[in-house]
Amino acid sequence: MRAALVIAAGFVATPGSTEAPCRQALALGLDVSGSVDGGEYRLQLDGLAAALREPAVIAAMLSVPSAPVHLAIFEWSEPGHQRLLLDWQMIAGPADLERIAAMLEATGRRPAPPGTALGSAMRFGTALLEQRRDCWKRTLDLSGDGKHNIGPHPREVKRALSAQSAGGVTLNALVIGSDAPTLGALGYEDIGELSAYFSAWVIFGPGAFVETALGYEAYREAMVRKLIRELEGLTVSALPDTR
Repeated sequence: MRAALVIAAGFVATPGSTEAPCRQALALGLDVSGSVDGGEYRLQLDGLAAALREPAVIAAMLSVPSAPVHLAIFEWSEPGHQRLLLDWQMIAGPADLERIAAMLEATGRRPAPPGTALGSAMRFGTALLEQRRDCWKRTLDLSGDGKHNIGPHPREVKRALSAQSAGGVTLNALVIGSDAPTLGALGYEDIGELSAYFSAWVIFGPGAFVETALGYEAYREAMVRKLIRELEGLTVSALPDTR
């Protein structure tokens, strides 16, 4: 199916429009399936906005001014439903991150089908990263609070994408568990099971990992941890050959 793309006005950047080399292309996919209610949607977008304003994240983003990070953000639910909030944007300074954070806070939820198509989100995100083959490192980060229930199974998609990218893309995950008081210790068991699912069937590539948040209230802190780890994790093998 053709993906439904909605690009936030004023945030379209053309790859290759700057001579500065791209250190890292980072695509963030946000879960807007039926398991995410209105309050959780807001916590997710506002949590990402707050994470982009975190001093440690800003420092990591801007740590190599001569080779900036490029950022893209999209929402996902069922197959064919992906909403592009931010097309590739070069992060040249704190003002770029502030504009993106403000855009996220101003973004309202649009109707989305309820299914959880993890496999389709994996395909969409890696297709975005294919546009940035010029970058030294390419990372896809999918946030999600549930297992696949529609569309291609992540297991098959992971197998195909791992072979296709051959180490060129890393897919990480931010798993959101339930913090409902009625669950008690079961909440930790639930997030442990979901993390194991994402580890087995979703993440792949050099240094791939799963970050966790026990409820959407903890999303901001988890996103900060994840971004810092991703941005500081440029391996020697990912650097361009300058010989």
